[in-house]
Amino acid sequence: MNIRRSLSTAVIAGASVAGLLTLSACSPAGGARTADGRLRVTASFYPMQFLAEQIGGKHVEVSNLTRPGVEPHDLELTPRQTGQLDESGAIVYLKGLQPAVDTAIAQSGVKNVVDAASLTGLERHGNEVDGRHHTTGDNHSGHTGDEERAGNDPHIWLDPVKFAQVAKGVNATLGKADPKHRADYQKNTDALVKKLDALDKDFRDGLKHTASDTFLTTHAAFGYLAERYGLTEEAISGLDPESEPSAARIKDLHTLAARHHVSTVFFETLANPATAKTLASDMHLKTDVLDPLEGITGKSRGKDYFGVMRANLAALQKALGAK
Repeated sequence: MNIRRSLSTAVIAGASVAGLLTLSACSPAGGARTADGRLRVTASFYPMQFLAEQIGGKHVEVSNLTRPGVEPHDLELTPRQTGQLDESGAIVYLKGLQPAVDTAIAQSGVKNVVDAASLTGLERHGNEVDGRHHTTGDNHSGHTGDEERAGNDPHIWLDPVKFAQVAKGVNATLGKADPKHRADYQKNTDALVKKLDALDKDFRDGLKHTASDTFLTTHAAFGYLAERYGLTEEAISGLDPESEPSAARIKDLHTLAARHHVSTVFFETLANPATAKTLASDMHLKTDVLDPLEGITGKSRGKDYFGVMRANLAALQKALGAK
């Protein structure tokens, strides 16, 4: 057990309660809306922020709990953020990705909360995800239990088809929270889904004919993407970007890279690239960025979700020898 983390969490939790009481005491009535009448929406991290902004448009004010450059998995909420959650008119999050957020939302009194993980099928992914003989489960009821979802891969936003499914659920929640603008939310959702459908087509067409179908990544963030487009993701680590690979795993990667004519080892902007770069050097391979889109920073290869996803497509095409 990590005693230091437990003590830190306890202290933060105590401070959060005190901060929440202070914020509640000085908050104006109708805190779920801004002074000019917009709905206050709190998003847990960038992909959820993007959906809320795209769908809500001019009718919402969106706050992101995860600052740019912060690894979402490591987020610990401040007292002010906890108070911010309680004043939200709607919350958009992905349960299971950020434990501190899950706990705070469960303790909040906000009625209009949408969990992205409940809106599409989730799967368990390990270090290898082979999409060549797999069909993604998109016809999902949205009622998967917490125990069943524990340990599942949360990176659904990297599959445009799944992200479109989530967008429709976010639309429903914003419409419920703000019925006056429901028609606008629906119009914005339709436009967003159309753009996601076009992105899906770009990936399908762009990765249809490649010299190799296997790519190496820092951690297993691209499993749904690999399944969607018939590729195989081999991750140095598992779902945890901070975990260290075993000697056996490194040996396996050397063999896999040679067998499948891998040219590139991908690293990402928020996780430490040292292991990926060392592995690439040992195997005389190139390195490049494949962004899991957990946040947008000045180092991102794009200003928003679509820009980064298209940069990811270009990187995969180059690494896999797209024809």
